[in-house]
Amino acid sequence: MVKIKKLKVKLFADGANKDNMIKMYNNPIIDGLTTNPTLMKKAGIKNYKEFAIEILKTIKNKPISFEVFSDDFEEMKKQALKIASWGDNVYVKIPITNTKGETSYDLVKYLSDNNIKTNITAIFTQQQVKHIIPALKNSPASYISIFAGRIADTGGRYKHTIKKTIDKTKHHKNIKVIWASCRETYNIIEANELKCDIITVNDNILNKLNLLNKNLNDFSLDTVKMFYNDAKESGYTI
Repeated sequence: MVKIKKLKVKLFADGANKDNMIKMYNNPIIDGLTTNPTLMKKAGIKNYKEFAIEILKTIKNKPISFEVFSDDFEEMKKQALKIASWGDNVYVKIPITNTKGETSYDLVKYLSDNNIKTNITAIFTQQQVKHIIPALKNSPASYISIFAGRIADTGGRYKHTIKKTIDKTKHHKNIKVIWASCRETYNIIEANELKCDIITVNDNILNKLNLLNKNLNDFSLDTVKMFYNDAKESGYTI
């Protein structure tokens, strides 16, 4: 079984719960953090800026991504510049398109040319990857987030898309590839085998990391015991 400390792929914690984000920040196996408006909504965050500024008082020396939330590119630009000003470790998440399907290429190029670190998100296709790479040419540092889990949900070739993205960016030292929307702990192993730079993991996955070294015979026995104990406690009879 693979030990987490031996993996070369970096783990980024994905979430929007302040206490848990700080806990993950202090966890030595976590190399960075990400969040998004949907996670923040689920966490009950009411004031976007206030939440981010408060988090950044603690999270100072690991990269963290915050996303713009406008559908207008000019307004996205204004939001991006404000978000970037919050800290040197901040990456601005820019969706690959707006809700109308219009490309964010010009915005990404502008931010890259103006020394803004970006995380290009919601990428699903190789065509999107090929299209956006030139816009990141002058970026000081950037991430391309491939939503592998969601691609897999459609029956798509998610590993193929990740591999092709790695191949396309290997000569761009300022671009790192993120395996986003992780679905299971085995995705971490897959990402590592493909030499993906980063994989984002949510609380559900993080809570299962200890299973990476678990003996399968022991795991089988634990499962049988669980079934037995649950049936016994429920008082089932036939």
